[in-house]
Amino acid sequence: MSRILTNKWFKLGCVLFVYLLWTLWIGSWWLLLGVPVLFDIYITKKVHWAFWKKKGVEKQTKTVEWIDALIFAIIAATLIRMFFFEAYTIPTSSMEKSMLVGDYLFVSKVAYGPKLPNTPLSVPFTHHTLPFTQSTKAYSDLIQWPYKRIAGLGEIKREDIVVFNFPAGDTVVVGRENPDYYSQIRGQEAAIRYVAQEKGLSVTPEEAWSIARKQIWRENEIIARPVDKRENYIKRCVGIPGDVLEMKDAVLYVNGKKLEDKDKMQYNYDISVNAPFNKVKLQEMGISMEDINGGYMGSNHYVLPLTVEMVEKIKKMPNVLSVNHQEDDGQIFPYSPNYPWTRDNFGPLPIPKKGETIDLTLENLPLYDRIIGAYEENKLEVKDSVIYINGAPADKYTFKMDYYWMMGDNRHNSADSRYWGFVPEDHIVGKAYFIWLSLDKDKSFLGKIRWNRMFRFIH
Repeated sequence: MSRILTNKWFKLGCVLFVYLLWTLWIGSWWLLLGVPVLFDIYITKKVHWAFWKKKGVEKQTKTVEWIDALIFAIIAATLIRMFFFEAYTIPTSSMEKSMLVGDYLFVSKVAYGPKLPNTPLSVPFTHHTLPFTQSTKAYSDLIQWPYKRIAGLGEIKREDIVVFNFPAGDTVVVGRENPDYYSQIRGQEAAIRYVAQEKGLSVTPEEAWSIARKQIWRENEIIARPVDKRENYIKRCVGIPGDVLEMKDAVLYVNGKKLEDKDKMQYNYDISVNAPFNKVKLQEMGISMEDINGGYMGSNHYVLPLTVEMVEKIKKMPNVLSVNHQEDDGQIFPYSPNYPWTRDNFGPLPIPKKGETIDLTLENLPLYDRIIGAYEENKLEVKDSVIYINGAPADKYTFKMDYYWMMGDNRHNSADSRYWGFVPEDHIVGKAYFIWLSLDKDKSFLGKIRWNRMFRFIH
């Protein structure tokens, strides 16, 4: 048996079998060019592929052995990270109480099929920026591959918790990433229009947008990022291709049916008290110190994110005078007078499906302009009230990709699809699958570890 296991032809056969399966999975026949390389490594040995080793030397130095192990580890970890799973951490409270700040999790790439990188030339174990720098790219634009997703175990289902590349992260204000670039322009645009109105001047939304954009570009460093190098977000998928979504008084309906609220879903509540809360008791309920301190508005008034269970506990406290669901405020996607929607009241909104053809009008264009122009890379223009796509008049459009609608479970504290719209299929990274560690930033030493959340599968 030992002679068989050490036989060079047997080794080549095993490696070649795995390599050919991998080639078939990826679906790129260019990888067959690697077969002669494998043959030479195991059989002919004409080329010195392991250039860091001394050729013909049985016993390598310790330094060479370390280099050999390091190269193998980097290659293996990169392949695992690219095709199977990747480690992530939860940095914000947008998914509480389903996912907590400080949760460390594995995200399955095979759940929906691994997405091949758009920018394959990058520094291992980095995302978009080199460590300890603010804007130095950790990747090269020299090679750009088109979107391709290989076979996975299934498709995105409604209510899956999904990791994806931030759709509005294609353009970034360096050093001021939050809020995103487009939100900053909208804020600047609103200020310009307000000042113009105060001065009795007339400024159209288009003119205000142009002025705001030029001002932000003049005062900041602006960079662009390819799809796979945009920030990773995690949200719950509440709308899949072909669905129609509508939200009424903070209750979400999908295809006319109420989407059952999760037990741990949070909303902001206005709370009036006759004496300040005991912070320790609020912490024991699961409210973070950040929310407690940031939620005190003065004059015995709090705004806190609470689940249904927390609301009932708060109401029973002797110092509480009233607890009310926070009022709806602010306009959301698509930021158009045609759609005066808010975070708790919007829709009906159809979710685009690949191959579906819609009637395109000036009225519904705000819903789809970013899809047509940015995500599906068409030249979109409006001239004299006529829509042009790639230079030709258009009154219909057929979608090239599937789209999804993502929302955070912390409904009033989540930057999600309500603010930047649809998530294209080529932005999907994977499915949140398993929590392996959870640390509470409000605790110290071993008390930081949330033992009850460790080694849990995510549902």
